Amino acid sequence: MAYIEAFGAYLPARAVSNDELAARLGCDSAWIQQASGIAERRYATETESIADLAARAAGDCLARAGRAASDVRLVIVSSGSEPRRFPGPAAEIAQRLGLDQAPALDVPAASAGSLIGMVLADALAAAYGVVLVIAAEKMSSLLPRDPPDRNLAILFGDGAGACLISRDRGPARILDHILHSDGAYTSALSLGTDGTFSMDGRAVILHASRKLPRVITELLERNQLAPAAVSSFLMHQANQNLMDGVARALRVPGERVFSNIRQYGNTSSASLFIAAAEWQAGAGFRAGEPVVFAVFGAGFHWGALLATGV
Repeated sequence: MAYIEAFGAYLPARAVSNDELAARLGCDSAWIQQASGIAERRYATETESIADLAARAAGDCLARAGRAASDVRLVIVSSGSEPRRFPGPAAEIAQRLGLDQAPALDVPAASAGSLIGMVLADALAAAYGVVLVIAAEKMSSLLPRDPPDRNLAILFGDGAGACLISRDRGPARILDHILHSDGAYTSALSLGTDGTFSMDGRAVILHASRKLPRVITELLERNQLAPAAVSSFLMHQANQNLMDGVARALRVPGERVFSNIRQYGNTSSASLFIAAAEWQAGAGFRAGEPVVFAVFGAGFHWGALLATGV
């Protein structure tokens, strides 16, 4: 199993408050907070691309790890909101980092792609040494504007995060991981080829609230750990009510489930790494303490990863 060296993040400068959004959507700002736990989210400018966001997050991650970009031997990029059908953004991002010859892989799995990238990096670090996983999303570009769908518009924001995984060094070691998929619900959360973004919020929340605690429990039981032994749970920041529900299902204090959704909203696959970057800058990994990463996203794809501080 490989090591986690560092996380990084980039958030666009423009903060969009609930008051601003409520005025445009014709709803109450307090309802937005109650329904989602979100107070504001960030929007990229029209000229900022997925590659722009990703490169900034990658630079932050490399700086925190004390690494040069030239150390990276493989790049994995997750983005569900990249507007270009193909190629995906990975090759362009690698080129912008100065990695003209390094292989660059795309994982277009909305919300779950960051953790899928970590699992791939864990498996491939033995061959490539240092793997940079990036998740970047410009969700604001997908939101319908006329008429706006308030159930989508209140949730999503823009941002990017990154994770550096290597073969032989870092403050935490990856111990185990589990991934699951179920294609029976592909229409519940999807982006069509015509740019239509649709979400059956009730179905997504119902399945996420069941599948996330189950996969976390499955992973912990396989490693003979109880939820109470885990120092921190880092999750895709989908909805505060969902994260609170996962904490209740696992019977752990709510404060053990790290949350920054209030400031940034749901940034899809980027949210796990943005949260992890803030968490690592604060509490961070501690020797011998288990940490669980967990995601649920379009597909449906979901999973969990167990790491421990060294």
